[in-house]
Amino acid sequence: MKLSLQLKLDQRLTMTPQLQQAIKLLQLSTLDLHQEIHQALESNPMLELDESTVEEETVQQDFDGGFDTPLPEITQPSEVDHPSAANGEKPELANSEETGQISGEDSGWQEQIPSDLSVDSNWDDVYPVMPSFTQNNEPGYNDFEARNSSVETLQDHLLWQLNLTPLSDNDNLIALSIIDAIDTNGMLTVDIESIHAGFDTQMEIERDEVLAVLHRIQQFDPIGVGYRNLGECLMIQLNQLEHPENPKLIDNAKLIITDYLDLLGNRDYALLMRKTKLKQAELGETITLIESLDPRPGSNIAPASTTYIIPDVIVSKQKETDKWVVELNPDTAPKIRINHGYASLVKRADSSDENNYLRNNLQEARWFIKSLQSRNETLMKVATRIVEHQQGFLEYGAEAMKPLVLRDIAEAVDMHESTISRVTTQKYMHTPRGIFELKYFFSSHVSTKGGGECSSIAIRAKIQKLINAENASKPLSDNKITELLYQQGINVARRTIAKYRESLAIPPSNERKRLVD
Repeated sequence: MKLSLQLKLDQRLTMTPQLQQAIKLLQLSTLDLHQEIHQALESNPMLELDESTVEEETVQQDFDGGFDTPLPEITQPSEVDHPSAANGEKPELANSEETGQISGEDSGWQEQIPSDLSVDSNWDDVYPVMPSFTQNNEPGYNDFEARNSSVETLQDHLLWQLNLTPLSDNDNLIALSIIDAIDTNGMLTVDIESIHAGFDTQMEIERDEVLAVLHRIQQFDPIGVGYRNLGECLMIQLNQLEHPENPKLIDNAKLIITDYLDLLGNRDYALLMRKTKLKQAELGETITLIESLDPRPGSNIAPASTTYIIPDVIVSKQKETDKWVVELNPDTAPKIRINHGYASLVKRADSSDENNYLRNNLQEARWFIKSLQSRNETLMKVATRIVEHQQGFLEYGAEAMKPLVLRDIAEAVDMHESTISRVTTQKYMHTPRGIFELKYFFSSHVSTKGGGECSSIAIRAKIQKLINAENASKPLSDNKITELLYQQGINVARRTIAKYRESLAIPPSNERKRLVD
């Protein structure tokens, strides 16, 4: 094999550390961005929080002095009617002065402390009482116990009642086994035979004892917990009800739950009236009573945790100009800047390890701040274009949503589609109609009679509107919805209607049927 030298030219994209950091910050959510900024503040001594009220500060890049490099805060609203505002010209920033001196009030407090203290003096007699920063009436107060307390589960709730119930040792052991086999909805996930087989034969526990303890637990709060099937759950709750005005109503409900629960589930009211020999009015009252029962009694004890969303962009309409205005939420990320004290220690000609350490951290701090600024500017451009394209949604609702794909916004802001995808993922927009993820405004389209296009989100909104206005005794089928949309000029197949209906968590027509008096 012969060795040789060859000269070759090619073009390739090299991901510099600065570009990698900018892309990483661009795709972070608000929570992840807070964590990233917190880590940067801890690892880089050149960065510090900007707690001043000055909105605009000078960005200086000279090593000779003035290394105070703040993060520009984009607070100037951008009108969607002016695309040039979306590109955002860099504002002129003003210098901020920092002092590390002790204020006169603090220095006076230190002068009041005597050098020698008497032995019998108390702490409060010499040192002034400092104000507490965790008072309940302060706006930033957070109760430590409330933030760190655990949520009570259904098992905890049942065990608390079990401790108040007088039971023998064997019954208490059986109750613990039963409670451990109850899921979050309150249903017993293990049959009685399995629970009975799990005990030692020397304990001489009979199956009837396990069943008796189960019936005792089913009377715990919430009523019906420990049920083995839906009929048993409803019957336990029904036995606790009293209806002195119409006692026959409860008997009719028990009859339906015991013998005809499947007919009720299929909403076959005609056959149900023939089987039970009830009139339509009586059957309607009975069904109303059954529907008032809770099929999952345990789900209310430990509700799902609430997730709070902080919008990245705020959209509002100016009354004076009647235009939609887009602005960044100033609470999404803390403002950071270069520490002026540490930056002034950097010397140009010094090549010592200490100076190189400060210089490297200063450069990394500048890159980090520039990446944050680039993230804000890109988010502002994309949000502005989305609002400009979807003004109909802001004015009239989801039925006026227009088709939009990532390519449309990418061409409008002169960026790649992958960049638009990163910007719109886990970023939220606050509008007068609610908070939506930026991805929500992108949807496919369906052709119309006139050769136009209709957004899939708009079609879903029309389907929801038609179903909300339907006759409960004769709900609209998917074929009927297809015909009604065709009359409005929208060509959409029946299977597409079924797919959109399922995405809206709307059951089919036979399950939506109601008995109307």
